[in-house]
Amino acid sequence: MLKRLFFAVAILLPFATPAHAHLLPSEHGSFAAGLSHPLFGIDHILVMVAVGLWAFRAGGRAVFIVPSAFVAMMGAGYLFALAGGSLPFVEPGILASVVALGLLIAFAVRLPVAMSASVVGVFAVFHGFAHGAEIGAAGAFAYGTGFAVATALLHAAGIGLGLGLARLNLTGDKLVRALGAGTAVAGVVLFAL
Repeated sequence: MLKRLFFAVAILLPFATPAHAHLLPSEHGSFAAGLSHPLFGIDHILVMVAVGLWAFRAGGRAVFIVPSAFVAMMGAGYLFALAGGSLPFVEPGILASVVALGLLIAFAVRLPVAMSASVVGVFAVFHGFAHGAEIGAAGAFAYGTGFAVATALLHAAGIGLGLGLARLNLTGDKLVRALGAGTAVAGVVLFAL
């Protein structure tokens, strides 16, 4: 099973591209541009779904707190970019988040809720900064609201994935850990692109 997953990732990843500004705000509106931004970057999708899945695996309050911490700190990174701040290693930080979240899932790491929120929060700053750096002509509030909604939806997809696997009695580590490993491998491949 794991070999098939790695094979599928290796085949599909050359067709993936890092996140860049996608919809033009002048044609589609600032909210739509923000909403689409995380949905067209495989790096953003992998991390945001992984955050939801990792939070689901932790259970309890983590299901709400960990994704909320990501969205909040992503907003802080976004505002920092809009204020003209400088953040080094943004793309490497984003790609490191793909690898790290994948490994946290692959190794079934369980941390206290506050520590889990802190881990995802650090990575979220890089994602938010990237969104702010690529705002273009979009209106700041509508664009920011759009990518925050998309992020929350991707977190919900990760939680839903965990819930669906649990209902099918497939949370017995192998499949979930394989998904985490596949995410980490995808992050390594994205680093190489």
